[in-house]
Amino acid sequence: RLRLHDGKLIKDRRYHLRTYPNCFVAKELTDWLIEHKEAPDRETAIRLMQKLMDHYILHHVCDEHSDYKDAKLLYRFRKDDGTFPLSKDVKVFLRGQSLYEKLVSVEESILKVREENSVKYQRTFLGSEMIDWLIQEGEVENRQEAVELGRALLEHGIIQHVSNRHHFFDSDILYHFWMNFRRRRRLTELLNESSSRALPESPDSPFCLRKLNPEPGNTSFLSVQTNKEIKVVSAVRRSSITSLSGNSNAYFSAPPTLVFPPVAECNPKSVLKRPVTNEELLSPGAPYVKKTLTIVGDAVGWGFVVRGGRPCHIQAVDPGGPAAAAGMKVCQFVFSVNGVYVLHLDYQTISSLIMTGPRTLVMEVMEAIE
Repeated sequence: RLRLHDGKLIKDRRYHLRTYPNCFVAKELTDWLIEHKEAPDRETAIRLMQKLMDHYILHHVCDEHSDYKDAKLLYRFRKDDGTFPLSKDVKVFLRGQSLYEKLVSVEESILKVREENSVKYQRTFLGSEMIDWLIQEGEVENRQEAVELGRALLEHGIIQHVSNRHHFFDSDILYHFWMNFRRRRRLTELLNESSSRALPESPDSPFCLRKLNPEPGNTSFLSVQTNKEIKVVSAVRRSSITSLSGNSNAYFSAPPTLVFPPVAECNPKSVLKRPVTNEELLSPGAPYVKKTLTIVGDAVGWGFVVRGGRPCHIQAVDPGGPAAAAGMKVCQFVFSVNGVYVLHLDYQTISSLIMTGPRTLVMEVMEAIE
């Protein structure tokens, strides 16, 4: 968007006696994407811009077209006309980006390469050091507000304790920016996501990793037993549901093929070491950190199993699936799904909530601090 502003592709344009501020012509943008090697051809450029429309990044100036058309039509970035949806997650992301840019742009920045336990980490800072800087720069009013900001940044995956063992505290604990906002991202990375959303229907959890007639030599399935020893269990990779169309009931009639003596049941023993109540999770000072995960489902689901109730927990995660890539782990508790508070619900209700929602799933989970 900023490059298009600099190149004067985004500007005020007049059409039918009306002026549309800060817009661009779709055909001109398609030419620009190819010329600047952001897309190899027009078809890819159109798909890329459609992705941005689907994610509410840009839109037709009069909202008369829901598709991106390679024509002399006017489109505009929602950031330029004030219609960009500023949810809590987006606000935290933008705040983190702003702070990062400010920190890397100043001389004698608190962000430094530091070493802990013989491991070097980039973009690190001490918790108390960050708080001092935030107050000094007028970003916050006091230390308590700074701690709350630091915790929000950590819960959204923007900063992290270097060994991921602590929440954000006003102390000499070492943290680093987990997200490198200056990494050059190419638009074509957007197309790595699968666009299909053909998902099985079942009263059971929709994320169970199972398949009829499994083939030998498939992927592995990580399962954490009650003693927290991680074992690799032979299982199958989530298969495409299209190969089973026409007999959808049979897909769920067979038991899951989690083959490891003894054979796992459909509702295997809980991975939790002990039961945890909502009161325990939410009590002040409880040893749990809340994290926000954004999971883009692929053609057969999101790649995790949710079990239990009041609260529900993550029973298993496909190590090669979208949930694992987003940072989901077993034993996390499900706090919210797409903005809906779910600690009081059972896993069937949560499963239904996820299945009827968008393919891009936003979950808040609570994870025990070791």
